Amino acid sequence: MADWHPIDTAPDGVVVHTKIDDAGGVRNEQQLKRRGNLWWFPDGSMYVYYHPTHWRPVQAQETATDG
Repeated sequence: MADWHPIDTAPDGVVVHTKIDDAGGVRNEQQLKRRGNLWWFPDGSMYVYYHPTHWRPVQAQETATDG
């Protein structure tokens, strides 16, 4: 599995695997796409009401429809 990167280095407009990993623990792991300061579902249908802390590239076996 790829190493996680700080969220401020995430590419714009590319679907990546994201998570929140802070004092509250690891949560909200899912694939999202950044557009500016907002994080959107891969299909662009809706943005999420939180800001991930880490990202990694989507692995070859993962797809935007995987949970």
